[in-house]
Amino acid sequence: MDTVDRTLESTEGSATQRAYHTLRKLIVNGDLKPGEKLKIDGLRQRLQTGASPIREALSLLTSDNLVERIDQRGFRTAEVSGENFQEILTLRCALEDLALRESIANETQEWEEQIVLAHHRMQRAQKEGMETFEKHHKDFHMALLANADSPILLKYCSQLYDLNIRYRFLAGSALEYQRRNVGEEHAGIMEAVIARDADTASERLIDHYKLTGAFLASLLGNGTLG
Repeated sequence: MDTVDRTLESTEGSATQRAYHTLRKLIVNGDLKPGEKLKIDGLRQRLQTGASPIREALSLLTSDNLVERIDQRGFRTAEVSGENFQEILTLRCALEDLALRESIANETQEWEEQIVLAHHRMQRAQKEGMETFEKHHKDFHMALLANADSPILLKYCSQLYDLNIRYRFLAGSALEYQRRNVGEEHAGIMEAVIARDADTASERLIDHYKLTGAFLASLLGNGTLG
């Protein structure tokens, strides 16, 4: 392969990755609505890129369960439903329990410091808007699991986090419901992890997910989401 061919391949790959990350963000954030048909020409103009990177990005997003193929007619964003949300929540609790316990078993000083730093950044981001907060929120939750020596497990945990966070963005301002002290919940999880108390840490983490899950499920039940 000569230099020109390698350059073209690299450029096309970069364009696909940019399209993938942009479309993923638009879907997770709710800018592209559940069940919305994804027209190549419209997305090409919106992202200012070629049709080929858009198609490749959409194919990648089907593997993330964020996009669905419509037979041979194209693509649409994945639908939302109570059943889908419950499956995501159930899998997330099961897999993160495994990852958290493994992470604690492999504890290191550096890992503990990264958790504390991620928690601090998440707290500081609370006043910077939902999108910024959610980025640091994910960083904190993934930091808890990061010491697990299971790359495939961590990949699934990250993917499930994004599928779940999509529902949180769709809920939008309704999340102001929280009479809970979520900051206290996060601190409690962190304290149990640093104390290497796997049972308490897992219990607190899963309770944290289920409390938010119950609220989001109620919104799905009365048609507020979707």
